[in-house]
Amino acid sequence: MQRHRKRSAAPRTEEACFGAVLREARKTRGLTQEELAFESGYHPTYIGHLERDKKSPSLRTIMSLARVLQTRGSEMLRCVEEMVWE
Repeated sequence: MQRHRKRSAAPRTEEACFGAVLREARKTRGLTQEELAFESGYHPTYIGHLERDKKSPSLRTIMSLARVLQTRGSEMLRCVEEMVWE
């Protein structure tokens, strides 16, 4: 019988954690990616890329998205930091 090694989970990148935080905040506000994109001035594809860890946001982007999501950029980053260090 073969023994299967337990695979360790890949470390979560900061971008992946930001994407998860962004998705959760967007869903909590009841917004679609398209609505968030329209209100923040970004393209819907860019919002999708952020949520799927394909792009890394700038500070300006974080603050702009936080404004639309009615939260603080620092709060979003705190959540990212907590996820990274789990």
